[in-house]
Amino acid sequence: MRSRYSAFYLGDAQYLLKTWHELTRPESFELDPEITWRRLDIVRTERGGLLDKEGIVEFSAHYREDGIARQQKEISRFRKVDRQWYYLDAAPDGLALE
Repeated sequence: MRSRYSAFYLGDAQYLLKTWHELTRPESFELDPEITWRRLDIVRTERGGLLDKEGIVEFSAHYREDGIARQQKEISRFRKVDRQWYYLDAAPDGLALE
């Protein structure tokens, strides 16, 4: 999660695509150049350990858009494939792992 946030901060859309699970990855992805990312707060994690195949990260990402401070809150689901973690999607309505 932190590496994906860093990619948002640095404007590295290719890294975001590379770390997106193939089941949900879009063909292309563009970042909004008007958004300036400021801080990432990890609220909680569930699973995601060395022996796990899935995990979640609940976070709050702080940013500025048009000079206004905002935040994005999400519970992100991740899936491990060949020892590499990939972003799967945002858990619908705050649900965690099934």
